[in-house]
Amino acid sequence: RPHRTELYEDPPAPCLPIVYSPEYNITFLGLEKLHPFDAGKWGKVINILKEEKLIADDLIVQAREATEEDLLVVHTRRYLNKLKWSFVVATITEIPPVAFMPNFVVQRKVLKPLRTQTGGTIMAGKLAVDRGWAINVGGGFHHCSSDKGGGFCAYADITLAIKFLFERVPGVSKATIIDLDAHQGNGHERDFMDDPRVYIMDAYNRYIYPGDGFAKRAIKRRVELEWGTEDTEYLQKVHTHVEGALNEFKPDIVVYNAGTDILDGDPLGGLAISPQGIVKRDEVVFQAARRRGLPILMLTSGGYQKRTARIIADSILNLHSLGLIQLPAPAAGHSRQEQVGTDSAVTSCSSL
Repeated sequence: RPHRTELYEDPPAPCLPIVYSPEYNITFLGLEKLHPFDAGKWGKVINILKEEKLIADDLIVQAREATEEDLLVVHTRRYLNKLKWSFVVATITEIPPVAFMPNFVVQRKVLKPLRTQTGGTIMAGKLAVDRGWAINVGGGFHHCSSDKGGGFCAYADITLAIKFLFERVPGVSKATIIDLDAHQGNGHERDFMDDPRVYIMDAYNRYIYPGDGFAKRAIKRRVELEWGTEDTEYLQKVHTHVEGALNEFKPDIVVYNAGTDILDGDPLGGLAISPQGIVKRDEVVFQAARRRGLPILMLTSGGYQKRTARIIADSILNLHSLGLIQLPAPAAGHSRQEQVGTDSAVTSCSSL
């Protein structure tokens, strides 16, 4: 029987289906600088969207941390217990000094942010079904499966979001994952290996981590890219295969893993897509889903350069300007900020 979860409480109508928490950002003792990941990129995306007046703090849905009970919907207890060893977390996050830190510090400073992003993905799955779209400004931990983490991914948030929807939301029984991070999404692939309810499209650099041949068997539409692939070829392939995937299998939800590590110069991705190419890619995916009336959940996933936050924000602004994501209209004569401020006790999105 599904347990009750706070992650599925309905936010008030004026809230945007954009999920975030300041808890997402990993910052302690400068250790985050030892990994190429920009561990504060999520907050930077939100700050840019606020500067551009697209959102206000009290209008975005505040992510909540996934509890152990939530995580056990997918993860084995054995795997969750392993995360109580700092050296295991150091291996998964690829930050070696974490191995020498007391685990209570690792839990608070590394795993809690990742659990909060995971809660955000689960919440955003339900919001996408309710509102037609949702964006978790985080998550996309596509290298983690039910019993194994890796590649900076400690929790299987994609698997969790889909399993939550299957178990708790009537009418959601099929999902398509469109994984356009530069790396193969071997975590969700292993989790859904023999599940006919989940269709996986994955486009990735064929020569880089994780090179998981077993997991590739779960991919229904595999797009293996060469080193240094550029915009024209990439966008043509994305367009062809996204359309093909959504024509071949009609899901109740599209989970879009929108990694920005395809960006030219990314130290780990090995592809050469321009910032404009990434914005266009997201537009192509949203257009394909929205045109078919399919709810879409976007996750920000990998992206290892300082400029990725700006690109993610620009992409969200572009989706809004094209009408591919709609924001609730403010009450007459009020700005969005004022509208929520008028009765924040009732409608604040951060104190659900």
